[in-house]
This record gives sequence, structure tokens and C-alpha cells, in this order.
Amino acid sequence: MEYPAPSSAAPDPPLHPPPSMLPHPQPPEEEGDGWVLVPASEVEGAHAPKVIHWDDLQQELARLWSLSAALQPAGDRKAHLAARLESALQVRQEFLEQDNELAEMRQRLQGHTDRLGDLKLRTKKLSEDVVDHREQLCVKIRTLSVASKALDAAHGNLKEANKLLSGENGCGHLKNLEQKLRMRQQYMIAQVAQIYPVSPLDEQSPDHKPGFTSNITKTRNAESGLPNGSQNRPLVILGLQLSKLSVKKTGYFSDKTGAQKSSTVLGYAAHAVSLIASYLNVPLRYPLRFGGSRSYVLVPAPSVEPSSITSVATSVPPSTSMRTMEFPLFLDSQETTRSAYAIFLLNKDIEQLLNYIGAESLGPRHVLANLRQLTRIIQSQEYTSVD
Repeated sequence: MEYPAPSSAAPDPPLHPPPSMLPHPQPPEEEGDGWVLVPASEVEGAHAPKVIHWDDLQQELARLWSLSAALQPAGDRKAHLAARLESALQVRQEFLEQDNELAEMRQRLQGHTDRLGDLKLRTKKLSEDVVDHREQLCVKIRTLSVASKALDAAHGNLKEANKLLSGENGCGHLKNLEQKLRMRQQYMIAQVAQIYPVSPLDEQSPDHKPGFTSNITKTRNAESGLPNGSQNRPLVILGLQLSKLSVKKTGYFSDKTGAQKSSTVLGYAAHAVSLIASYLNVPLRYPLRFGGSRSYVLVPAPSVEPSSITSVATSVPPSTSMRTMEFPLFLDSQETTRSAYAIFLLNKDIEQLLNYIGAESLGPRHVLANLRQLTRIIQSQEYTSVD
């Protein structure tokens, strides 16, 4: 662009061209052309503009045009850098999001690691418990193995024992021997029952005397224990009946017939009980010393020596020895207390024999009835039967 040269009559040109002559870039019509309207306050040196001489104007305009031409690539480069920066920021944002997700994943991984550590500890403890239980189980298995062997040996011994019992010398042989023993006992006690028969009193008996029946009604009616309507009749042994003992002392001139008969009956009963106990091989709790009508019941009792009485004060146990007390089964001008106690003890011996064969006593005052029941049970068929 060329400007006309100034004439000589024209005034001197101003020191700087008018603003209308300066090229002003037009605002871009579309966004992205590189031209931006900027306020004057933001332009560096707007309040103190640079003064350019007319001679230097063309050079300045050329420089401005070159700068303007260089400004377009700078804008493009700026846009390119802005796009790259935007993409970098977007990448940075994505990176931050991924980093947050990674932190969360690391936190979850740490939780899983902690739980895995706990599981490992529990697994280790369970493994140790399993090892302990396995050792205990091995011990129990060995114990069971030993017990099984012992059980097998015991089972074998049991089979051998069963074979021995089922053999000729076994359980059957023992049962046969026991049955023979009971038959022998039955035979021997039957002989005793024949020697000392106990039966109900027969009023037509030759030993029956007038006036004696009235005295019998005062005797112990408890000596019955007989079936078939004979319970009201007293029992006798060899025709003699056990009279009721009187609580009075017997005088020298009193009638001693009843007492002598009772003593004889008690002697017979004592002898029969002694024989039956020996045949049954039963030691009597209260032994009997047979002497006919002067028999005694023996009671072992402890006795304290006189020298040991002084040891009570010194807290030393006294020395005791066993002595035998005798209670008469008869009346001999003495009080009847000892004789009554002897009869009670004799009945206890008969009760012991009844319990030995599996029977019950009829009572503490049924001497002859208990003796008769004892002989009847032993002579029965059930006594010789062995299960």
C-alpha cells in the first residue's frame, strides 16, 4: 500500500498517524478466528501510547502486519494447546477417578487380607486341634483294640465255660447233685418229723384226760396255723402241748405237771430244730444246747472286764471279750422271764430256717406251728425241684 507524498504547501504531518489510518483488526465473526476484543484498560501502554514518526510509519506498519501474520499461527497453536490441555485435564480427571477407585480397591483388598489372615489363624488353630483329636482318637483306637482283644478272649473263655457247664460235669451235673442233696435232706428231715410229729390235738387221743381240756383252753391259741378248719385246735408234739407260761413263781408244793410237760415239748422242739439245722447245714443264730427237758438257748454277748472300767476316764477303748449267756427252755422255781425269752429265741431259730428255704414265719409266738410248717415245706415236692 502506498501513500501519496505530502505537498510543500501542506502543513507538517502529525507526529503520529491518526487513529483512522491505523489498521484495526476486525472482530471475528465466528469463534475460533483468533481475534478477541479486549478493553483499553487491559492493553499495556494504552494510557501512554508510543509516538511514531511519519518516516517510521511504513516500517511500523510492516512490522505490525508481520506480527499480525504471526499472530494467526500463535492462535492456532494456542487453540491446539488448549485442546491438548483440556484432554490432559480430562485424562487427569479420569486418572484421579481411577486412583480413587484404586484406593477403594486397595482398602477392600486390605480388608480381604485381614480376613484372610484371621482365617489362616483359625485354620492353624483348627489344624492343631485336629492333630490333638487325632492323637486322642489314636489312643482310644488302641484302647478299643486292646479291649476288643480282651473281649474276644473273655468271649472265648465264656464259650469254654458254657461247654464245660453243658457237659457231663457241668450245670446239669450240679443240678442233679443239688437235687439229690435236697432229696437226702428231705428224707432225713422226714425221719425227724416222724420222731417228733407235730399235729393238731385230737380230743379222742388216748392221752386225753378229763379236766385237762379245760386247762388247754387257757393255753396259747396262737399255736394253730392249720388248714382245713383246724385253726382253732392247738398243736401238740408227741401228744404234749406247750402250755402258757405263768408270770408267778412256782412254789415247792405247787403242781409242776404243766411246767414239766412244757419243758418236755420245748426239749423236743429244740432237738428237732438242731437236727434240721444240721441237715440243712445252716448255723443257727442262737445255738441250742440239747438236754432233753433241760435244754438251753445260747446267746453270745460281749463282756467288759473290770480292769477296763478305769480306762474310760483316759479315753482308751475298753477291752471286751465274748461270753455265752444261757437261757433255759424250762421252769425251775425261777421267774418265767428268762424262759419266755428262750422260747422267743427258739422261735427266731425256726424263723431263720424258714427264711433259708424261702418261706415266711407265722409269728413270734408260733413255735410248734412254725416247726410244723418247716417240716411240711421241706417234705413237699416243690422243695426237691431245682430250676
